[in-house]
Amino acid sequence: MTDALDWTLLQSFSAVAETGSLSAAARKLGQSQPTLGRHIRALEAALGMELFTRGPRGLIPTEAARDMIGPADQMRAAAARLQLVAEGQEAGLAGVVRVTASSVVSHFVLPPIIAALRRAHSEIQVELVPSDSSENLLFREADIALRMYRPTQLDLVAAHVTDLEMGLYAATGFLDRVGRPRTVEEAMRLDFVGFDADDTIIRFMRGAGLEVGRGFFGVRCDDQAAYWHLIRAGCGIGGMQAIIGEAEPGVERVLPGLDLPTLPVWLTAPTALRHNPRIRLVWNRLAEALRGA
Repeated sequence: MTDALDWTLLQSFSAVAETGSLSAAARKLGQSQPTLGRHIRALEAALGMELFTRGPRGLIPTEAARDMIGPADQMRAAAARLQLVAEGQEAGLAGVVRVTASSVVSHFVLPPIIAALRRAHSEIQVELVPSDSSENLLFREADIALRMYRPTQLDLVAAHVTDLEMGLYAATGFLDRVGRPRTVEEAMRLDFVGFDADDTIIRFMRGAGLEVGRGFFGVRCDDQAAYWHLIRAGCGIGGMQAIIGEAEPGVERVLPGLDLPTLPVWLTAPTALRHNPRIRLVWNRLAEALRGA
């Protein structure tokens, strides 16, 4: 075994152990799958042991490799913190800011905000990561996250920037065909679009006293951007942020007087990066635009 191990190899090992595949680890690290394969083979040669076996669900760490995962993850976390501290000290605006938000917000809310930012500050490059999962900011999967809940992870700074109004919407053509409901009871006799595996809408409706199950929704989709397209296409009634629904031609608000809970919006970033000038600028522009929405 060599006296010193290349950190790059250990980083690749940690990513493969976490994701269970070379392709997923490559996407996570922004590298190619062949590169990750070479890293794993090089580390196995350096250690003189096999690190992974192939199973039906991907690569499985061997018993010896499992003992390495904890220390490798600790090294990865320490390296990430060092990088955050170093980048937090940068003084210039030029560079990349990586922003993550939900699929529907990334599709329908952020594009004009990012366009305005780029017109004013072309030296800042923006990478937008549409994702309905929680990205790990401390491992630089994103610099700024827009969340609809208050983050609880340590070493992050978070700010509640606004509360977005929610409404029920349906395509004009759909309402022309089935009629415009005047009460909740009338609306409940019409088609609704819901989520599939995600039970958020079911729990919300049950909390409002509407006992529905998965089968109540004639069309279901967990991807929120596709969900909105289904509503636009006339598949039924569905909930959406008013900032999106009111801007959409061919769609009408259903039961506009209905009092629905608002959706909180939080911005969050690693504490070490909060004072980086370009990240602070993008943070402030996002907050201003969302408050004015």
